[in-house]
Amino acid sequence: MTGFWCESAVIGGVVVRSVRIEESAGLISSVGVGSGALEGDRVLRGLVLPGFANGHSHAFHRALRGRTHDGGGTFWTWREQMYRVAAVLTPESYHALATAVFAEMVLAGYTVVGEFHYLHHRADGSPHPVGTAMEDAVIAAADRAGIRLTLLDTLYLGNGVAGGGPDPTQQRFADASVATWADRRSSISVGSLARVGAAIHSVRAVSPELFREVGALTAGIPLHAHVSEQRAENEAALAATGRTPTELFADAGLLGPHFTAVHGTHLTPSDLSLLGDSSSTVCFCPTTERDLADGIGPASALVNAGARLSLGSDQNAVIDPFEELRGLEMDERLATGERGRFTPAHLLTAATADGYSSLGWNGGRIEVGEVCDLVAISLTTPRTAGAEPSQAWLAATASDVTDVIVGGQLRVSDGSHSLGNVGDLLATAIEKLDAIERLHR
Repeated sequence: MTGFWCESAVIGGVVVRSVRIEESAGLISSVGVGSGALEGDRVLRGLVLPGFANGHSHAFHRALRGRTHDGGGTFWTWREQMYRVAAVLTPESYHALATAVFAEMVLAGYTVVGEFHYLHHRADGSPHPVGTAMEDAVIAAADRAGIRLTLLDTLYLGNGVAGGGPDPTQQRFADASVATWADRRSSISVGSLARVGAAIHSVRAVSPELFREVGALTAGIPLHAHVSEQRAENEAALAATGRTPTELFADAGLLGPHFTAVHGTHLTPSDLSLLGDSSSTVCFCPTTERDLADGIGPASALVNAGARLSLGSDQNAVIDPFEELRGLEMDERLATGERGRFTPAHLLTAATADGYSSLGWNGGRIEVGEVCDLVAISLTTPRTAGAEPSQAWLAATASDVTDVIVGGQLRVSDGSHSLGNVGDLLATAIEKLDAIERLHR
């Protein structure tokens, strides 16, 4: 049993002082308000928050940070650069890169990540000698970095609403059928900090005729999908089927508490009703949706319709949970001309508890029985000094994180990750990828 004494903490959405938390077997076993520290307790200064959930990540996209801004373009031109990185990754190089990226996430305050994983095979589409080698690399990387993981193993067939199959740049993403995807997915092994969920890449990559088959194989577990990120995706779906992507998922019975629509940027009034009435989650990724010029999604309209919101870092051009939750509110202000679209408490819930739920974990709250995932931020930095504690997460950045606990284990202490200099890890991993890419030119 481990004890943590918090100078202040968010309990039930309210900031309270002098909180003592006990952990047993990775779960919170007691929460005492107004308690003093006991001998041997880890003292957490500043404000302690529930762990942040990164609801949507493509870890390998981190290699593109700061490299895609010449020449303008759109999501579709950015995608060509992403494919070039994907083509050179091996299980070994991906393990090194993902370890560093996940460590950066922990350093920023993320304690669980949903990795939307579709790098299944070799670049030519042939299987690795160990069929789950890429999945194993991601799971091992998360374990080494000390972050909780839901591996959203992604079905990608390349035969979506436009028909056909995967083009040469997509071969390593694609399984031969739903059955072969399910067989490979069922052989993935995980440890105590990881779980296997599922994802349909999009209506562009999987024929809607197969959605019911996927639903039968994934009942009761987290199922995520890219939905209406681009207008072109909606136009293709409507032209081929007369239905929006959301309507196609609804027709197959996939919407519900276990379903998360990622992005949801271009939704119709019908889509809003379907997602809200089914209590589905929509994962917004504000920093990515800005960077790729996707647009601003209807966040408050979704909440008013009954949907839940979570947040993700997606392409990892920015890894900062505070920036994502702040972006949710700020983008709404830009779109509507009104401030205060979400309360600070609602924003924190989207970034924590609702994100945990969408990834299949009981967490994101400092309550007995929840996983013991905690994040301490300083209230005396140049960014947070003078902020009301109940709004501090709207002032803070990842740089203000001092301590991170995952499953009762201290992963970040006084602003340093247990693996050492995370910047060095990232630089080394990306330099090796650069060398490999030059050999392939």
